[in-house]
Formats: sequence, structure tokens, C-alpha cells
Amino acid sequence: MNLFDRANFDAFATGLAGVTLVDQWESHVAKVGDKVFALLHRDDAGANICVKVTEETFEILTSLGGIAQAPYFAKRKWVSITDKASLSPEELVLYVKRSYDLVAQGLTRKLRRELGIVPLA
Repeated sequence: MNLFDRANFDAFATGLAGVTLVDQWESHVAKVGDKVFALLHRDDAGANICVKVTEETFEILTSLGGIAQAPYFAKRKWVSITDKASLSPEELVLYVKRSYDLVAQGLTRKLRRELGIVPLA
């Protein structure tokens, strides 16, 4: 699944519990519990997806070509993955799902329950 395609991005994101999509910051933004977990941006230069990652993953990913610290989100360990990055489509899906999990984990139990998010380990 090519998540750089907006229709695929939307289909994948809305398949996760409690997700809403909005156009914000000149991008297409996926939120859970009103918190951003992924952002798709397209322009003449190409496309990129920003996701939240763990500190260890941040160090690994930002050492790869086509992946850098995400502007405006950098202090909270976000990366920007371009459509030129050497990740497979399956790896990108995995990083978007992990970002969802990281952000959902920060929501209150009550809100996770209201959104239908299964308990996180």
C-alpha cells in the first residue's frame, strides 16, 4: 500500500480506531483523540509523511537518506519520510501504525475506551 497516495493514506488511517482526518498546515493530517499521529504533505517536489517515533528509532531513521527530523515537531521525536526514502511500503505502514500507537498511548484510558481503542500493552 502506497501511503503517499492520499486515498491509500485515508483508507489506512481511518481503518484505525478513533481516527479523524483534517486538512491543516497545508497538509492532510491524521489524528487520534484530536492528537496528530501522521501528516501527509504533497507539493511540486514530491510527498512526505511525518510520524512520531521512539528516541531509538529517531536515531536510526534520521541516519537514512530521504528521512530527516520533521520541522516544527523535532523536539518530540518526529521524522519526515520522503517518497524518495529507502523504506518499503510495508515499513512505512508499520511506522505510521507505531506512531498511532505512541500517540494513542498518551491519551487517557477513558478517551481510549470512548474511541474504541483496544488496551495497549
